[in-house]
Amino acid sequence: MSDPALSLTPELLLRAYRIGVFPMSEHRDDPEVFWVDPRRRGILPLDGFHVSRSLARRMRRGDYMPTLNTAFARVVDGCADRAETWINAAIRRLYLQLHDRGHAHSLEIWQEGTLAGGVYGVAIGGAFFGESMFSRRTDASKLALAHLVDHLRRCGFVLFDTQFLTPHLASLGAVEISRAAYHARLAQALQVPASISAVPLCRDAHSVLQRNTHRS
Repeated sequence: MSDPALSLTPELLLRAYRIGVFPMSEHRDDPEVFWVDPRRRGILPLDGFHVSRSLARRMRRGDYMPTLNTAFARVVDGCADRAETWINAAIRRLYLQLHDRGHAHSLEIWQEGTLAGGVYGVAIGGAFFGESMFSRRTDASKLALAHLVDHLRRCGFVLFDTQFLTPHLASLGAVEISRAAYHARLAQALQVPASISAVPLCRDAHSVLQRNTHRS
């Protein structure tokens, strides 16, 4: 019997994102993959990222280094390295293939030469579809999101899809909208000619903070 997960291709995955659905698995060892189109969708407004006082202090400390697309597979594996994960072998394979084709991207946070955290997702047009993030040190995923939001905004993106709204994302400014509202925003974002390589990643936390403060 053929494995249905093996019929999934990067091209099919990109088509799915364009119509507003994304893949998940029940757990790491489940070979099945199913499609999700939530009734309520989480998004992180690119002009509404919330930097708390504690996160601002950590950014000003400057004891970390953000990078873009330098350790994609390690970020995916970091996101899957938890008791409950929807990232199975088929999903991991697909996103690595998307990364090789220039559609999937990661933002890494390094501290003392070690990968402390990161976030990865898929970019199509002016939409970035955030898939997962992880932290091995305090606030590393928040740092990753702060730099990613700043980078996406500077590159011309208009939609940051977080799929679901969690308390962690809500504390950073994420909101929940209806499926219909999301699909309307997605249709507009797909027409925007953004590129994640339009500008270099800004590694200066003070500049990122300043831009965020000026928008508030």
